[in-house]
Amino acid sequence: MSFEYIIKRLLLAAFTLLIILFASYMLLRLAPGDPTRSNMLNSGDAGNAVSAEKGGLRSNSALREKLHLDRPAVVGFYYWLRNVFKGDFGESATVDPGRKVLDLIADHLPVTLKLNIFALILTYLIAIPIGVYSAKYADSKADQVTGFILFALYSLPVIWVGLLLQALFCSGGLWEVFPLKGLTPDNSSRLTIWQLHWELVKCYTLPVLCLSYGGLAALSRYARSGMLEALRGDYVRTARAKGAGENTLLWHHAFRNAVISLITLFGGMLPALVSGSVIVEHIFSIPGMGTLALNSLSSRDYPLQMALFAIGGALTLGGIFISDLLYTAADPRIRLESGKN
Repeated sequence: MSFEYIIKRLLLAAFTLLIILFASYMLLRLAPGDPTRSNMLNSGDAGNAVSAEKGGLRSNSALREKLHLDRPAVVGFYYWLRNVFKGDFGESATVDPGRKVLDLIADHLPVTLKLNIFALILTYLIAIPIGVYSAKYADSKADQVTGFILFALYSLPVIWVGLLLQALFCSGGLWEVFPLKGLTPDNSSRLTIWQLHWELVKCYTLPVLCLSYGGLAALSRYARSGMLEALRGDYVRTARAKGAGENTLLWHHAFRNAVISLITLFGGMLPALVSGSVIVEHIFSIPGMGTLALNSLSSRDYPLQMALFAIGGALTLGGIFISDLLYTAADPRIRLESGKN
């Protein structure tokens, strides 16, 4: 991969991100309502929607002026973008009035990162062996049963699964094994270090399962498809004719080529690591990025929403770029040069 190619890709990504942010800002401004009306409805006081004690503005008109809502949308986007280039994403207008948007995100991001990294690791650790096994014994009874179970899992709505798990295994349910909500034990100060770790495992188990099962079904099918195609390749037949063992054929020859499709999926999963799952976080009362995004949407917090759009767009484009880099690591024959492959 040449330096020229990397620069071109980065410039294209920056331009694409700019278009995404511009479109997002325009849609926010076109949608009914705005932060000042949200404040007025929440507080019941049209003249003092954001309290001075919370570091907010004194009136809705002042808030409109600060957010440039009194100007055309294009002008408002220009001022927002200018502040972003200075490293200032603004202050929350409604979720936590007067507080820096980046501080809010910094509070919620670690929770979502830990939760989704655990879910991602669990998904890959289970899905890849299932996919390889299904490809090795393709069309067998075991493969058919596995495929049926995985497709059944993929079709289950997350909200239904989450509520079912709570009804069966959480406090107040049929078997009180796991806590009903949150990721921190209530009595953590009175627990030993090993008891605390065990309670944390119990807190994370059900949310991680809810985040994993859908991706597990999809990823294992992709792994199976890639392995089937690789196992039918001429190089595998040649290696088998030379006396290579089945494990060598599977993991050394076939899997190395099949892994490219899994790398593509990994790049697409990167934004989800940070954006979080709104449904899962809401069901289990987890104060992560999904909950923050839901609160910003319901209260029309423009600065916070735009910051989340910027992070999500940057991670999506970054995930695509990282996938390209990983291609070359997985298969040195691939060369991502301009106009060359």
